[in-house]
Amino acid sequence: MIKFTEDNRIVNTESYRAITVGLQLSRDIRHSMDELSGLAEAAGAEVIAEAVQSLPRPNTATWIGSGKVQELAELVSNMDADLVIFNDELTGMQIRNLEDALGVRVIDRTILILDIFAARAESAEGKLQVELAQLAYRMPRLTGFGRSLSRLGGGIGTRGPGEKKLETDRRHIEKRMDDIRRELRRTQNTRKVQRSRREHSDIPVVALVGYTNSGKSAIMNRLLAMTEKEDKSVQEKDMLFATLDPQRRGICLDPAHQFVLIDTVGFVSGLPHGLVEAFKSTLEEVRDADLLLHVVDASYEENQFQIQVTEKVLGEIGAGHKDRIMVFNKTDLTNKIQIPAKGEDNVFVSAKTGQNMDQMLKMIQDHIFGDIVRTTLLIPYSRGDLNSYLCSRTKVYSVDYRENGMLVDTELTRADYQRLKDYEVIQHSQK
Repeated sequence: MIKFTEDNRIVNTESYRAITVGLQLSRDIRHSMDELSGLAEAAGAEVIAEAVQSLPRPNTATWIGSGKVQELAELVSNMDADLVIFNDELTGMQIRNLEDALGVRVIDRTILILDIFAARAESAEGKLQVELAQLAYRMPRLTGFGRSLSRLGGGIGTRGPGEKKLETDRRHIEKRMDDIRRELRRTQNTRKVQRSRREHSDIPVVALVGYTNSGKSAIMNRLLAMTEKEDKSVQEKDMLFATLDPQRRGICLDPAHQFVLIDTVGFVSGLPHGLVEAFKSTLEEVRDADLLLHVVDASYEENQFQIQVTEKVLGEIGAGHKDRIMVFNKTDLTNKIQIPAKGEDNVFVSAKTGQNMDQMLKMIQDHIFGDIVRTTLLIPYSRGDLNSYLCSRTKVYSVDYRENGMLVDTELTRADYQRLKDYEVIQHSQK
């Protein structure tokens, strides 16, 4: 069934019957194939069968062997499939050859992920980033992939960035990519100004990272509820890539202890390099954060695989060295914790029930506000600017007006303490 959107884009609302295909080389692809099925379902397809072949090397013409292609053609016909999804990235020529042999649409993992991103992106920047990744993917596939580019039908794998006619050639794509990069640079400059203001105000930044659908948005909403900011809650859904555009919320523990919490796009194995490149400006939020909350689905038996994927992506974007807390979420869904707590930086929580969320919040405080000195300062009346700073930017326990100045009992960061220690009367404690 075909329908038109308000901007005259063609969309296919029919549910696709899909077969997933994987090539087993040296590494185990069991987890990756399970994930591919989840991605297909997130895109609106019904996965009716799975085919895996073991080969020492891919077939240059069809990725899988010719015999397997024949078996797959029979499977497509017998099960009335109308979409075949490959777990690996294919060339335009391979896609054309496979479509000729199978008689149905063929897409690869990269197209599938890009399609999901295209459907979910809401902000102008997010849409531009996805379009840039789509164009970067299609550029080397103009030869042999033209027929797919020129399709008028909609559906999974065909959400294209603008024109889908065969005449969309390299020159037009390059021009559009340059235009997008210029627009993204302007957006990036705006974000740098905002980040500079945050750094100038010394407000720490905490970023939620982790595998897609591990519960990052749910954790953000629970923290907002704990600090009486439910009205600032973000969308959360039990689905892959529910959040694409970064969500920023201020968390206020008290006037002296505030931080910015950022929810970012979830990671997945085989995340297209072009997508990581396109979203690099967004992912800079993670790289520049003071603390990472690496959220893991504790109810998923193979979550070690997800941890490895997340750590790999963090390394790719330059955030592998960041201070972090491992947050094992969804403990309400399992009686068995697959990964034992090792060290002080692991915490097992349930964003749904609130279990151990206060413990997690305490760990965040210790990380970003841990270098705190409790002291009493005698501030001369001539330095009203310092008194104003202390009252607005630090935790003040008491102020006593003396003959020679204001006696302020307060907590300071190590940097503020070094700057103001000449006014110190008593140092109470150090955290």
